[in-house]
Amino acid sequence: MTLFASRAMAGLFVAAWLAAVPFAAVAADSAGPVVKTELGAVRGTAGAVEAFKGIPYAAPPVGPLRWRPPQPAAPWTGVRDASRFGHDCEQTPYVIPTGQTPSEDCLHVDVWRPRGAGAKPRPVMVYIYGGAFIGGSTAYPLYDPARLTAKGVIVVAVSYRVGILGFLAHPMLSAESPQHASGNYGLLDQIAALKWVRANIANFGGDPDKVTVFGESAGATSIAFLMTSPLAKGLFQQAILESTALEQLPTLASAEKAGAAVAPDIATLRAMSADDLLKLNGAFTAHAGTDSFHMPTPTIDGYVLPLQPRKAFETGAFTAVPTIIGYNADEGRMTNDVPPDLTVEGYRARLKALYGDKAADVLRLNPASDDAEARTAAISIFGDGLFNEGSRLVARSLAAREPRTFSYLFTRSVGGAGPPPTHSEELAYVFGTLTAPAFVKHGPPDAADWALSRQIETLWARFAATGDPNGPGLPVWPAYDASDPYLELGVPVRVGAGHRAAQLDLMKAIDDAQPDF
Repeated sequence: MTLFASRAMAGLFVAAWLAAVPFAAVAADSAGPVVKTELGAVRGTAGAVEAFKGIPYAAPPVGPLRWRPPQPAAPWTGVRDASRFGHDCEQTPYVIPTGQTPSEDCLHVDVWRPRGAGAKPRPVMVYIYGGAFIGGSTAYPLYDPARLTAKGVIVVAVSYRVGILGFLAHPMLSAESPQHASGNYGLLDQIAALKWVRANIANFGGDPDKVTVFGESAGATSIAFLMTSPLAKGLFQQAILESTALEQLPTLASAEKAGAAVAPDIATLRAMSADDLLKLNGAFTAHAGTDSFHMPTPTIDGYVLPLQPRKAFETGAFTAVPTIIGYNADEGRMTNDVPPDLTVEGYRARLKALYGDKAADVLRLNPASDDAEARTAAISIFGDGLFNEGSRLVARSLAAREPRTFSYLFTRSVGGAGPPPTHSEELAYVFGTLTAPAFVKHGPPDAADWALSRQIETLWARFAATGDPNGPGLPVWPAYDASDPYLELGVPVRVGAGHRAAQLDLMKAIDDAQPDF
């Protein structure tokens, strides 16, 4: 892990009582379709895409359930209204305002399906949002899955705890735990939501044995972590990871120490309001030499995460499934901590402070002859350390065990103008939300943008249905191998190989040398 990467993470980044009934037997009336789940019936909204929102998959983690693994939700009688999103989980700051009221009562899933999906089970895509583990929402307009659902898939979005409420480790919490672990409540939420999908999605018309998890940033990183967790084994059959940050995580002892430094008594923290707790998000710092995290993150707790994810991928201690993984051409530009007035001299001093005796090698592969080049190079290094090298590591490890591994590089800027796309900018193309409020700042999309979006939607849906994005009328996408091939998702779509290979090789060597903490 580089200090570039850790600072970026600091700044950024979901008892049966009704018998299950076949999908074909579920009736819909003029007020909206009704589906039975294990806990009760829900009524969604009608349309070309039918939506069922705010369905609880676990009990509200409030009061004595704060900082505990998700517990079973209570069943309900009658038909529950599922026409509106549930609460966003408590967080600060909001990356994209949604208009939803934040609450600790936020463990829910949202389900979208094509109208008239029929009796044949559909492939399922489960979306895990990003937000650096301190934010995120299933209600972001950018994530509207209507166009993706129209490709014949069922989409489920998962809400999970973030920040201090999702990732606090503390010695008293570990003492309460039968597994003597704490700190990964947000990941446990994701696992509980995937169990809900497995138990209930057939009633919505989905195939519980054809589940593709997909996510971006912290969502993609979560999926990588779940691949290394024995608790998630068998809960998904395929994966799409967009911009994965395979950072070194704090050990349980280090994370507990950081938690205890905020308040030695967990009862004190449980008595605090969510608003007051959120003010402590930046108080969690697990140290490793000059590197540090300045926010709660997942923890190597020996239970949810038995090993450092990097080590798990390098040693084969993970579940290999067909996977698409990639990143954007200029990942570091959105998340960087590079000063706007960085000079060549400042750049060289920065590299020396960060990389010590490796600084000369970093400079050789990322040269700069003037101040503008210096800042561009620093931002590129930042993206390599935070997203690109980790994504390549996962791709290489997967390909050694799963031939259906595919890599991409997203290079399209809206309208074909402006700088290369940075972190998260592929999402509007994946969901076909190029005119969403959160994306209009990039300017109006043109015909080429919409065409690329349709192609990406089709590739993602094809992969969800078959485990292979290749098919009639689609670009030939080579399986990943030692030459680091990728499909460039740009205009035009084409095959490339070895993106920034030397730079990523050096970054891997630097990351591998980092000590545990």
